[in-house]
Amino acid sequence: MEPGGAQPGTGRRVLVVEHEAGAPLGRLAVPLLAGDAHLEVLRPWRGEPLPSGPDALDGVGGLVVLGGQADSWDDDASPWLPATRTLLASAARDGVPALGICLGAQLLALATGGRVERGARGPEAGLLEVTATAAGRTDPLVAAVLAAAGAPDGSWRAPQAHGDAVTELPPDAELLASSDLYRVQALRVGERAWGVQYHPEVTAPVLAQWLAEHAALLEARGTSAAAQAAAVEDAEPELALLAAAHAAVLLPGEPQDDPRSDPWTGAGTGAGTGAGTGAGTGAGTGAGTGAGTRSRTGRVSAP
Repeated sequence: MEPGGAQPGTGRRVLVVEHEAGAPLGRLAVPLLAGDAHLEVLRPWRGEPLPSGPDALDGVGGLVVLGGQADSWDDDASPWLPATRTLLASAARDGVPALGICLGAQLLALATGGRVERGARGPEAGLLEVTATAAGRTDPLVAAVLAAAGAPDGSWRAPQAHGDAVTELPPDAELLASSDLYRVQALRVGERAWGVQYHPEVTAPVLAQWLAEHAALLEARGTSAAAQAAAVEDAEPELALLAAAHAAVLLPGEPQDDPRSDPWTGAGTGAGTGAGTGAGTGAGTGAGTGAGTRSRTGRVSAP
């Protein structure tokens, strides 16, 4: 289900920033709509304005910033990125639940004082293992993911497709998960703003299109785009639970719903159980080739 524009719901208003047609909300739409969220999908890449100013997030119960091929620092090529970073900085500051995915996670890092660079070990692509840090195991999002995956060892599988990486955490961020290739796979800024480098939202057909661009790299790492797309197809029940765990941090009834409550109480509830835990094969090993060290750092002062 690929939502477009506003999707009906009488519950929490959730803004979704989409950066390109080829990177939609995907499987996250199902649990969000099932939770009665009112989705507003904003497409600045085709000229739709993003909310701005000190009241930009008034009445907003959640913010999702999706992935895309844009460089998180290239405001000339993607002129809506400064406004997106400001929204993320405002959400982190004001306690509005936020989820940045891949490019969205990188924008969150930049908006709050971190660094993003070309990945020194080359692209990370395929269905690959991610492992929680000690801090991650007590985080509401990661604890829910581990419960959904039935993963007492602290690892789960997630679709990957990225070439840039967060190389320095924002000063106030917590590192929640890492992979073999890249240290920052999940982070949290403040109590309610999460970024994940992997793609809990992507469906198998969309991932297959992305991985076709990395065919040579995947072959060099002992797998193929077709094999990785098939692995995602086979992991459908597992990945549906992964998406539901990520959607849950944006929905009412979660521990972060009341800013006065302990945000860690009850972590890991509501995400389901019993998903597979195999590690998958693919592009998570081998050094690959880097593409320079172009980067940007900075902190956005939210209005």
